[in-house]
Amino acid sequence: MSTPLFAPTNLNGLQLPNRLAVAPMTRVSASPEGHANGTMARYYERFARGGFGLLITEGIYTDAAYSQGYFRQPGLSDREQARAWQPVVKAIQGAGGRVIAQLMHAGALSQFNRFRDHTAGPSAIRPRGTQMTAYRGEGEYPEPHAMNDADIAEAIRGFARAALLAMEVAGFDGVEIHGANGYLLDQFMTGHTNTRTDRWGGALAQRVQLTVEVVRAVRQMLGASAPVGVRISQGKVNDFSHKWPETEAGAATVFGALAHSGIDYLHITEFEAWRPAFGDAAGPSLLQLARHHAPRIAIVANGSLHDPRRAEAALAEGADFVALGRGALSNADWPKRLKEGRALAAFDPALLSPVGDIKPAEQQR
Repeated sequence: MSTPLFAPTNLNGLQLPNRLAVAPMTRVSASPEGHANGTMARYYERFARGGFGLLITEGIYTDAAYSQGYFRQPGLSDREQARAWQPVVKAIQGAGGRVIAQLMHAGALSQFNRFRDHTAGPSAIRPRGTQMTAYRGEGEYPEPHAMNDADIAEAIRGFARAALLAMEVAGFDGVEIHGANGYLLDQFMTGHTNTRTDRWGGALAQRVQLTVEVVRAVRQMLGASAPVGVRISQGKVNDFSHKWPETEAGAATVFGALAHSGIDYLHITEFEAWRPAFGDAAGPSLLQLARHHAPRIAIVANGSLHDPRRAEAALAEGADFVALGRGALSNADWPKRLKEGRALAAFDPALLSPVGDIKPAEQQR
């Protein structure tokens, strides 16, 4: 069928056959040491064989300090972990896809960390909500230690070092910095989790600077030719309905700062990407605000866009790519099904129950 979703494009020189991406989804299926494995290779390869031009991995922890968030989360904190990703990357690329590594620091939302017996975040404030049982968590989040300057510098270095390992050792096609969903960089951007009075706290323009500094460190490490993006959201895994209290002015601050940070794309995620960002029935969506305030940056839209009409509408509203999460889990061949006019399967919540690890059916060719 003819649709703009199948138009080829490129992302900072990375040639892509279409505008369809697999969104990052936590699947906690690596080895206990954080090594990617054959289970993951078969899982990711299915999406590439199914016609998705771009895959964005689950969040990968970046250092041997405070970044790990989950038991059996994959890492890129050392060369051994990076080498373990090579077969996964080759499987995806061999099936015609391209793959971006999402780099993540869990901060105060860490539910498991084999390197530390406590968590760390911008301020010593217990996160809202409870740990996610689908990722082997239980009970309240612990109160984190407030990060000092050395901790923050270590986190920045971790992102940059992991980015280099991703590109030079693992063979990824680009990197995405996870600044969304309540994890460390989002914690710094959020007023009720960041009450600091130093250069990393205060007004939103200051709170977004850690994300900007991470982008700059990654860009300096990789050079200008590697595709680099940032994922941004309002809602958090532990605070689903959160909205930026600064509303549209806050969106201008965040997207304006990131547009000038050196990234190639913004990955905007909301539960339903087409909804008004701040509850005003006539107001713009977060996608539209990102397009307005970052006019020269590519945009990936994510959020309940598995209906092809919704996906096409997202492109019309300013997105360059559409990333599918639940739609991809239930239809690893979503692009092929759309092209061939076949029905799309509904999402089965059992895929993420009782633990969100990769199930045997998701490894079949």
